[in-house]
Amino acid sequence: MFLCVLSEISSKIESKIRMTKTEIKTDICIIGAGPVGLFAVFEAGLLKMRCHVVDVLPQIGGQLTEIYPQKPIYDIPGYPEILAKDLITNLEKQIAPFKPTYSLGERVEALERLEDESFKLTTSDKNEIFAKVIVIAGGLGCFEPRKPEVENLEHFEGKGVLYMVRNPELFRDKKVVLAGGGDSALDWTVFLADICSELTLIHRSGSFRGAPDTVSKVMSLAESKKINLELYSNIKTVTGNGKLNGMEIIGNEGISKNIEADYLIPLFGLTPKLGPIAEWGLNIDKNAILVDTKDYSTNVKGIYAIGDINTYEGKLKLILCGFHEAAIMSHSAHKLVHPNTKTSLKYTTVNGIEAF
Repeated sequence: MFLCVLSEISSKIESKIRMTKTEIKTDICIIGAGPVGLFAVFEAGLLKMRCHVVDVLPQIGGQLTEIYPQKPIYDIPGYPEILAKDLITNLEKQIAPFKPTYSLGERVEALERLEDESFKLTTSDKNEIFAKVIVIAGGLGCFEPRKPEVENLEHFEGKGVLYMVRNPELFRDKKVVLAGGGDSALDWTVFLADICSELTLIHRSGSFRGAPDTVSKVMSLAESKKINLELYSNIKTVTGNGKLNGMEIIGNEGISKNIEADYLIPLFGLTPKLGPIAEWGLNIDKNAILVDTKDYSTNVKGIYAIGDINTYEGKLKLILCGFHEAAIMSHSAHKLVHPNTKTSLKYTTVNGIEAF
C-alpha cells in the first residue's frame, strides 16, 4: 500500500497568495515547493523573472515541512544548526519581495508545447499555467516508504508503526525502536536519545551509511548505555493487541530476542513518484532526470531539473548543492525568458534586493 504524504491545510496556507483564475501567466513555473524550489524563486527574482510554484502538498517546504520539520540540519552555510521548519520559514521571508504565486495541493497533470516554444501546464484542479520555462525542483509530494519485510507490519501502521517523525514529543517517555542505517535513522537516534524512556536502534549490518560524525555520536550513546544498539539484526515480526507492544528480532547467528516497544519507526528512505512527469520525454535514469551540468537543463529545451530529482556524474543529494543548481539554472533560464536582454551577475552586497 502506497503512502501518499498529505496533511490538512493550515490557516497559514489560507493566508498565502494562491491563484484562483483558471489561467496563470508567469515567466517560470517551478514544480516543487521544497527548499531548492523556493531558493530558485529568489535567484530568478534577482534577474527580474516572475515565478509560479506548484506542489501537490498543501503547504510549502516539501519533505522538510511534511516529514521532518523538527529535524536539525547542520550543513547550511552560516547556520551551525537550524531546524528544517525554520529553514523553510527563512526561505519564505527571503523570496517574499519577489511575490511568487502558488498552486498548492495540486499536481501538474499535462504539459503542452505551444507554437512560440513556451509551455502550457494543466493541474489536477484544471488550472492552466502558461510559462516560458519549467523548473522541476523535486519534492513531488507523493512518496512510497521503503518498508522492511516484517511479519504483521501493515497491521500496525498508524497503531505504533510510523514511517516518519513529525512531532518528537509524541515519543517522550516512550519505548521507541528505530530501524535503519542511513542518515535519517542516525540523526533521529541522536535527537530522540534524551526524549524516549528507552531507545533502540536496529541495523542489519555492522557499518552505517550516514555521516561519520553522526555515526560517532550514535556509538558514544551506545557505549554510555543511553541507547540500545542492535547490530547485525533484523526485525522478524511485530506484535500487539490492536496497538504495537513489541517485536521479535533475529541476530546474524539466528538468535531470537524480544523487545518491548510503544513505537517502531523503520527509516529506510522514501521513494518519490515521478507521476505524469515521466511521460514528458525527458531522459530518466532510475527515477531521476538526467541534466547537463552546464546549466542543469534537461534534453527538452526550456525544461530544467534541480535538487534531488536530477542526476549527473558526481551528484550529491544535499540542499546546498540544490541551491547552487538553482543559481546556475536561473542565469540560463534568463536567456529564454528575456532573449534580447543581456544578463550580468549582480552582487546583492552591492545592489541589495530590488523587489517587483
